[in-house]
Amino acid sequence: MNSPQLQRGVFLALLFAVTAAFVWVLMPFFGAVMWGVALAILFTPLYNLLLKKMPKRRTLAAMATLAICLVIVILPLALVGVSLVQEVALVAQNIRSGQINFANYFQQILAALPRWLLNLLERFNLGDMAAWEARITAGAAEGSQLVAGKALTIGQNTFDFLVSFFVMLYLLFFLLRDGAPLSKKIRDALPLAKPHTHYLLNKFTTVIRATIKGNVAVAIAQGTIGGLSFFFLGVQGALLWAVLMAFLSLLPAVGAALIWGPVAIYFLATGHFWQGGVLIFVGVFVIGLVDNILRPLLVGKDTQMPDYIVLMSTIGGIAVFGINGFVIGPLIAALFMAAWDLFAISNENDEKTTGTH
Repeated sequence: MNSPQLQRGVFLALLFAVTAAFVWVLMPFFGAVMWGVALAILFTPLYNLLLKKMPKRRTLAAMATLAICLVIVILPLALVGVSLVQEVALVAQNIRSGQINFANYFQQILAALPRWLLNLLERFNLGDMAAWEARITAGAAEGSQLVAGKALTIGQNTFDFLVSFFVMLYLLFFLLRDGAPLSKKIRDALPLAKPHTHYLLNKFTTVIRATIKGNVAVAIAQGTIGGLSFFFLGVQGALLWAVLMAFLSLLPAVGAALIWGPVAIYFLATGHFWQGGVLIFVGVFVIGLVDNILRPLLVGKDTQMPDYIVLMSTIGGIAVFGINGFVIGPLIAALFMAAWDLFAISNENDEKTTGTH
């Protein structure tokens, strides 16, 4: 009854059960754990550099790295977040008061259209201005209520956010300080061949580092360029649109154009030709080139994945996991490709070994 096979089977079942229970316990802090691991991978080279400057002072080097991370990453994001909340509240108030009237903007665009295009819209029952105005007004009202509701939800969840934030910082500190021995324990514990384990863990760290650096760099560049363009062209809520362009830039190729494109069309349709021309030029030749050059250089090159795989895995990851998906999606795709590459190589080696015998 106490055969080694039975004991091993019971042990593996217990191992699976406690692992699943541990993951279940950590699920409320999934985002905090993921970003703690991601930031640790991103800032480990800086930690190693500081550790060389202060040998045998791992705690001090980890604290210094954490402080630098706070200054160059977290505090700027917090400042942008506070400014964004104020901007969103102002825009929502202007929508409710009628100072920002999307129905009026749409009516101005329709009034500027040529007659043949209006006839074409009417042929497809799309030229009823009153119906469109009612839909846009209702949509704007619902949108402002949704924004107000989201702001209230964020306020109610402030405590949960602060708890997750400190969990992330706490985890980040210990991962920086004890990351190397922990990584060695994981490599030794995984039931895989050592070369396979080493390859997959290296792929894991490379993809996370490349995805965060690439996507964040593209988002900051596109959001900044788009926001400055809106500011100089006199568009209301430039900071809000800049942040939206930064988030939408996580969708390669088409992201930021979903914001600047309609604004450029409005400028052209209302006779503001130089503003529309400038915005189209900046959108196509500056924002577009940032996406087409910087993203493949920083994301696709380091991950060694085709651009279309990066695109599909990013969109799919965001659809499944929310904002965290822009890291998780490409990571799953890269590990999928790496695992199948290892499987194919193992099969080839087995065939060669069988053939020699």
